[in-house]
Amino acid sequence: MTQTPLHAEAGSADPVAAASRCTPDFRANPHPVYAELRKTAPVCPLQPRHGVETYLITRYDDARAALADPRLSKDMYGALDAYHRIFGDSSIALDDNMLFSDPPKHTRLRRIVQSAFTPRRVELLRPRIQQVTEELLERCPTDAPMDLLRNFAFPLPLQVICELLGVPEDERERAHQWAGTVAKTGFGPDAKKALEEAEGKLRDLLVHLVARKRSTPGDDLMSALIAAQDQDGALTDHELVSTAWVLFFAGHKTSAYLIGNAVYHLLSKPDQHSAALANPESLKQAVEELLRYEGSVESGTFRHATEDIPMRGVVIPKGSLVQIAITSANRDPQAYAEPDRLDVTRTGGQPHLAFGHGPHYCIGAPLARLEMHIALTTLFRRYPEITLALPPHEVRWLTVPFPAFRGLAELPVVLDPERIAEST
Repeated sequence: MTQTPLHAEAGSADPVAAASRCTPDFRANPHPVYAELRKTAPVCPLQPRHGVETYLITRYDDARAALADPRLSKDMYGALDAYHRIFGDSSIALDDNMLFSDPPKHTRLRRIVQSAFTPRRVELLRPRIQQVTEELLERCPTDAPMDLLRNFAFPLPLQVICELLGVPEDERERAHQWAGTVAKTGFGPDAKKALEEAEGKLRDLLVHLVARKRSTPGDDLMSALIAAQDQDGALTDHELVSTAWVLFFAGHKTSAYLIGNAVYHLLSKPDQHSAALANPESLKQAVEELLRYEGSVESGTFRHATEDIPMRGVVIPKGSLVQIAITSANRDPQAYAEPDRLDVTRTGGQPHLAFGHGPHYCIGAPLARLEMHIALTTLFRRYPEITLALPPHEVRWLTVPFPAFRGLAELPVVLDPERIAEST
């Protein structure tokens, strides 16, 4: 499959058109392009559709350092002009959260939520996650090919995060659809109307949810956040709704794509499939390698430079935006031996960046790991003969205007090939 050629020299100002990162060829396999960038333009200026000067970081060491660099601010209110040019006005009410803030505000917001996502607390969710997993797989059709993303990989983390937040069952599907619109909509003028409409509906849903939980608290995270708000004003109303939004959005999409990517690669590589399922401990190790090899976050959310930052012969100007290519960093040969080879028995190498690094390390990482482990274990136990319904190269990857997520558009599988063979 051909790739869009990139010939920028290290330190040059030749930009890479943002559109080149959104072509079907690139979305199907971005790794050769990222490999070229790591060699020739590891800090690369882009020409994004939103028109704000942006730089892309692709090497592991640079990415890890940038993720923890206080000069690269996550507080998009500090870059308000750039924020308005990219997102418009509607997103502000949903972006007043720990994802888009710096210390000390970030520290305060994260501390309030952190207790719900400790490994110990998350482990208590195991029986319920296992039950949801079994129920979903029980309902999956086995007499015809089906989309594993739509029938399993998305419903699992969606149901878990909605139960955690206390989102009523009859509102979950609509919330999922609106979040999908936000994830798939670009930042151009023509897309802003759809983006604003979807975000407005999500905001209204969360505002109403807060009101219900305030009057009738439950044993859920939203009720706990409201209680925290009432303790010395720990959360403002905007922060409360926005925190719920980021937990809902990040709490299901990233996990869904992680599960889909993992199943796809294990089914595409039978030797790795067998090695991963050799015993429970080998699957834990395999999960970490799958996170490195094809995690669900391709580029981190925007940061903006609060001062001129020299890096690899390039000066990232104060006020410009920075994207950190997690997908590229996790395939850097300076960090991993044979990085383009999936090896579920891999040892050594640097810690992967699938969940980020530094102050903004993913708060939901323990939950995502648990969901992924239970999903893979249960799926392959119940359906040991599961196969892809298409040749691996024909499976479609996401084509989105903004390459934040790395995931499949669909994952056609046959759960029980023998049953289908018998019926034909």
